[in-house]
Amino acid sequence: MLKQIRNKSAVVGASILGAVGSAHAALPTEATAAFTTISGNVTDVLAAMWPIVALATGGFILIKLFKKGANKSV
Repeated sequence: MLKQIRNKSAVVGASILGAVGSAHAALPTEATAAFTTISGNVTDVLAAMWPIVALATGGFILIKLFKKGANKSV
């Protein structure tokens, strides 16, 4: 009984190692080109987004300071 379990676990382990080995195959050129294009698009979007985030953060800070100053004057 114990010998059968060991044999089955050895077969399962060997099949897992075989699956891992085939998982590291090279990507097709189309997939590589698609990832490169998507990466470029993400970089462009992030570059366009940072000025907007900075302006919004600055605006919130100015509004908070204005409210604080307005509350002190009353």
